[in-house]
Formats: sequence, C-alpha cells, structure tokens
Amino acid sequence: MKLELKDIKKSFGEKEVLKGISFLAESGKAFGLLGRNGAGKTTSIRILMNVFGADSGEVFMDGKKIDYKKVKIGYLPEERGLYPKKKIIDQLVYFAELNGMKYKDAVKSIDYWLDRLGMMEHRNKRLDTLSKGNQQKIQLITALAHNPEIVILDEPFSGLDPVNAMLLKDVVKEEISKGKIVLFSSHQMNYIEEFCDKIAILNGGNIVLQGEITEIKRNYVRDKLIVRSQELDKIREYLGADCFMNEAGELVVQLKAAEEKQKVMKDLTEKYDIDEIKVFEPSLNDIFVEYAGEQN
Repeated sequence: MKLELKDIKKSFGEKEVLKGISFLAESGKAFGLLGRNGAGKTTSIRILMNVFGADSGEVFMDGKKIDYKKVKIGYLPEERGLYPKKKIIDQLVYFAELNGMKYKDAVKSIDYWLDRLGMMEHRNKRLDTLSKGNQQKIQLITALAHNPEIVILDEPFSGLDPVNAMLLKDVVKEEISKGKIVLFSSHQMNYIEEFCDKIAILNGGNIVLQGEITEIKRNYVRDKLIVRSQELDKIREYLGADCFMNEAGELVVQLKAAEEKQKVMKDLTEKYDIDEIKVFEPSLNDIFVEYAGEQN
C-alpha cells in the first residue's frame, strides 16, 4: 500500500497553514512527520483523516483518490479523548463499533489487546481509576482494535514509564511487520530514529526536508570531527576558535572544508595522544533543530 498527500494546501481565514505539502508513506514502514508546534502537523493529519478537507490537493491510496469508506484509519491523538467516568470495556466497544466492527468481533479484539497490553484486570474499571500511562494504553487500543490499514501515532510514548514504553515499542514493530502504514508524529527524536525509515520535517507550512533518514545523514556535510583524548585542552589551544566541547565531553572540530578531514586527523594523531577521532555524524535531533529551529 502507498499513501500519498499531494500538493495539500489549507488556510484558516487569512492564515495559510499548509502551503502545498507532498509526501509518500508505504506499508510495512514507519514514516515520521516532524515539526515544531504550529508547523502544520496536526492540520496535515486531520486532512489525511478526512476530519476536514484541504483547500486544494488530494490524498491518494495506491494511486487512486482515497475512499474513506473502504480504508480504515487508527488514530492515537496527542490530546487524549476518552471518557474518564465510563467503564473501559463499554467505551472501547463503542469506539470499535463506530469504526465498523460488530459487537462480538469488537469484544474479541478488545480482549486480545487488553491482554496483550497487560490491562485485562482493568477491563471493567472506570478510566479515571488508572494511571496516566495505563490510560495511554487504553487510548492505544481504540486506535488498533478495528485492525486499521493506516495507524497514526501522535506522541505515542507520552506518559509511559520505561517498561510500558518497551511494550509499546514491541506493539508498534508488530504493526509495521503486518504491512500497515504507520505514521509517527513526535518530538522525541530517539523514537523516530528507532522506528522510521523516512521523515518529513514541516516548518511554517512547508516541507523543508524529507527522505530516508540514512540518506539524509549520508548527504549531510561531513565537515566536523569528534575527538576523544586526555589532552583536549592542549588540542583546543592548538586549534583555536575552530573547536568546541559537546555535552558528552568530546571535542568537536569544525573544518574549513570537508576535504581537510584526513589531513587534520593525521595531524592530530601525530601530535597528541588520541583515544578516538572520527567524522561527526549528526543525530536526527541535530537535523531537526537545524531545519525546524526557526519557524518560517
């Protein structure tokens, strides 16, 4: 399956929120839709889900205009939307039936997910008796119980402790392995980097960077070195203004040109006791800050 947003534009009054964005997500892979608050992520997701229409542009599924009567979408919102005073099983069944499931099938699927997520003992409790992390797992069940082809996860790890985060990681990997289209929206770049093959970074209603994460990193200008040594103070004094210390206590050397790296590495290893020297490879967080740091 291939899901494509093509030249999507959307304005609210005189505010142009999306300025013609396009991206392609494929089944069996996770796609990261990134951007700061106000960049246009939520509007993109709502158009994709047919909450409201675009001013122009189309959403396609396998090359044809998407038919929302045939394509099932599961959505885990950043802002939770369940009923705190209602019994958990009752509202899970209600949401599953809204997504087209028959009662018997809904109960069977929900019980599977309650057991899978270690929540069966809470089946008949009210939602507001649960911790924030467990409420998050119940919300996740509403996104998965009806077995959607497209799964949209907006800040899915919010409020989860490390054990529950690991459980959710396993669930997400299972959904990807089933050949579903999984869209991530998160500010936690470590999770995006772990799950997503491709990303698109939104800034001011435009996509300012998109592609495979590995390819984006490979094409990043390789004009910095990372140096670990017991003689960093001497190296800093030798190099002058072309270096600085990072948070890990390593020395980052800014080269005048990428072609200088072999020469500088040879020079430093001959002059000083070097524990490690390597070309700096940016993290996804570094890339995100560079492309989304200032709203256009």
